[in-house]
Amino acid sequence: MKKSPIALPLIALLSLSLVAFAQGPGGGPGTGGGPSLDAAEEVHLLFMRAEEKLAHDVYLALGAEFPDYAVFSNIMDSEAKHVEAMLNNIVHFGLTDPNILDGPGEFNAANFGAYFTETYNALTAVDAAESPLLQALLNGALIEELDMHDIIYCPEVIVDAVGDITDQYGCGMEYTDAKALIRSYGNLLDGSESHLRAFVRVIETNFSALDYPDFFTEDGLYKAQYLSQEEVDEILGR
Repeated sequence: MKKSPIALPLIALLSLSLVAFAQGPGGGPGTGGGPSLDAAEEVHLLFMRAEEKLAHDVYLALGAEFPDYAVFSNIMDSEAKHVEAMLNNIVHFGLTDPNILDGPGEFNAANFGAYFTETYNALTAVDAAESPLLQALLNGALIEELDMHDIIYCPEVIVDAVGDITDQYGCGMEYTDAKALIRSYGNLLDGSESHLRAFVRVIETNFSALDYPDFFTEDGLYKAQYLSQEEVDEILGR
């Protein structure tokens, strides 16, 4: 599997407890007898299936709380397509979907369920914020920043939990040479960039640095939360 020397700076997302992942047999085809992935590719694909579900479920909850802001429902519909794309890859590579029975906000313990459940709860708990709407929009933007990192590189939770993966180059788009995954992950990246731009547009239209300086740069623009400011500005065309 290929590796890349490109590094991506990290900013802490949340103080989340990490649980060990009960890793199934890796490498070789699954029960479907299809093309082969190694263990790192398998764990990353299943993780991304759950992470796309996380985004969908968070936007479902926030859209219900803020129905006048279509950005949540619009992006939720897009995330449903992302979930479907990951499911298609799971079938293509003969794997079993660990989240098939999960309802909204539910995540199978066998696929980093504790991590995703705690993250879901944190990102949907916005009522106590000074501005619940602003916090909801910021959480949406945060999800998209996090998603872009986790598509390209091995998510921190996987590195921490899976003994055979020791750094961010041990799984992800920059690791795999499976063409179907590279194509699907590229589509996810395009979607996440578009979603980030949509959230930032609503944030900057409805809120200002004068009222909420902690969430804006010195220039009064959206402040990056997980990626570097340079990376976010490039995505936003600044």
